[in-house]
Amino acid sequence: MKNCPQPSVAPNGNERTAARHWLTTPALQLSAAVHSVSALLVILNPGNWQWALGAVLFNHAILTAGVLRPKSVLLGPNMTHLPAAATRRGEVSLTFDDGPDPEITPLVLDLLDRYGAKASFFCIASKVSAYPELAREIIKRGHSLENHTYCHPYAFALFGPGGIVREIESSQATICAVTGVAPGFFRAPMGFRPPFLAPAVDRAGLRCATWTRRGFDTFAINPEAVLQRLLRGLAAGDILLLHDGRPNRPNRNTKIIREVLPRLLEHLQTLGLKSVSLTTACSRSDEL
Repeated sequence: MKNCPQPSVAPNGNERTAARHWLTTPALQLSAAVHSVSALLVILNPGNWQWALGAVLFNHAILTAGVLRPKSVLLGPNMTHLPAAATRRGEVSLTFDDGPDPEITPLVLDLLDRYGAKASFFCIASKVSAYPELAREIIKRGHSLENHTYCHPYAFALFGPGGIVREIESSQATICAVTGVAPGFFRAPMGFRPPFLAPAVDRAGLRCATWTRRGFDTFAINPEAVLQRLLRGLAAGDILLLHDGRPNRPNRNTKIIREVLPRLLEHLQTLGLKSVSLTTACSRSDEL
């Protein structure tokens, strides 16, 4: 359990911190170098503008690929599997995004209790504020509640440093105020990470985590297809993604969760795998 730090940004407020160096990842450092060299070439010889433009466009294409690949480490550290020690212990981690939801989250909590499983809930802080008792119930039942931004903006991948910091730290402050526990992990909306995310995550004392495999359950109509995506190649050390909510839209995910989650938990038991929270998996492995 982490103590809640004093927030530097209030929900929906302005950033109150001094300017800092944001080029902390190799990809951003290389990008800055490409832009600088390209500008210098044009200054020295304007006829080089086509080569310079091509280099800049190629650089942006590489960065875009990093943004659109949730499992990529191009833009900074990114946890897609549990630590080796957790894998040796036969642990996996179920994670649920976009809650808490007053209809689905209690169902998920009851099913997890039934099978003796623990999970990590990547919650939208505005929903935590709307359903504080439900957020506290997640913690009370032994799960971890993690940072999934304040309002789940769909354009998050396009945000600059200021917008990223506001979303992350506003969420962190809200979750701390409601639950008294500071999240240890961050997951970007839809897994699309903006280029300047790594330093903002580090600044908030968080670790970026995505997944090993996902069910694509948000828009699914066939529970069997969701289950098979999760079971295909399932092994110790995997991080699995499902959803217990939908941002800014009515939730029609109840049927999927009701049919998929019990079968998934039964399969884990058959394989001798134990679902734990990300916090537990990492703390037992001395990686927090």
